[in-house]
Amino acid sequence: MRYVVTGGAGFIGSNLVDELVKNGHDIHIIDNFSSGKKENCNSKAEVHSLDISECKNLKQMSEVLNGCDAVFHCAASARVQPSIADPINYEKNNTIGLINILKTAVDSNVRRFVYSASSSAYGPTDQLPSYENDPVNPISPYAAQKYYGEITCRMFSEVYNIETVSLRYFNVFGERQNLGGAYATVIGIFLNQLSKNIPLTVNGDGKQRRDFTYVGDVVNANILACNSPNVGKGEILNIGSGKNISIYTVAKMLSNSIEFKKALKEPFANLASIEKAKKLLDWEPQTSLESWIERNKNV
Repeated sequence: MRYVVTGGAGFIGSNLVDELVKNGHDIHIIDNFSSGKKENCNSKAEVHSLDISECKNLKQMSEVLNGCDAVFHCAASARVQPSIADPINYEKNNTIGLINILKTAVDSNVRRFVYSASSSAYGPTDQLPSYENDPVNPISPYAAQKYYGEITCRMFSEVYNIETVSLRYFNVFGERQNLGGAYATVIGIFLNQLSKNIPLTVNGDGKQRRDFTYVGDVVNANILACNSPNVGKGEILNIGSGKNISIYTVAKMLSNSIEFKKALKEPFANLASIEKAKKLLDWEPQTSLESWIERNKNV
């Protein structure tokens, strides 16, 4: 099969590309390399340096998508805090970019569109675990944009007859995660600090809890979502581990040298109900955070 992965030079996208190539598919990467890295790109995939948020690139995007069976849309300006600092650029990349690639997929007769959504759409909630039909409460531009993307995908299924499915990721970690800069997540930050032999920094008291999901499990969810006959009408599926753990506990797994910093405005906890993904995709996570850290903390 011929597949297109937007953001295929990024953390999740490049891992997905590797698996699709390994399975013998013809893979095309679209990336503007604003955060993705050329060294992440699989040598057997064809790379197209394109910014999907620019309407002037629609013709080139159409040429890439021509004859494509499915699009995996992993491209995005990611992370909550940077979106608060730069909401206009985030809106352009995460909203206009999505509309452009979706409409191009429709015009190119693409069968299915798999959208990388985000658990940040739930926002602060005392009701855990979170189910896909729970109320949403996005508290950042990034979260609002990712939620709007789900609505857009469902609308495109109804109006333009393209199969879509949205996967709400919970705190993805694993190989090629960013270790520094604005796009780094807590696991990447900890590993970077560990490599520099400096104390791990914990925001607040560290009691906030997160549901961490291994990138290989996210890749598997994408592939199942692409092929499952049970989805395609704009469904939303949580992709998480189904359990959460405190940030302080994660830090202690890695080091005894910990510093506490000022708390950030963020949800206290998240936790995914993954029953829907189990039922519709026959998907379950295979790799725990604890086992991955044990294998990688001294690498």
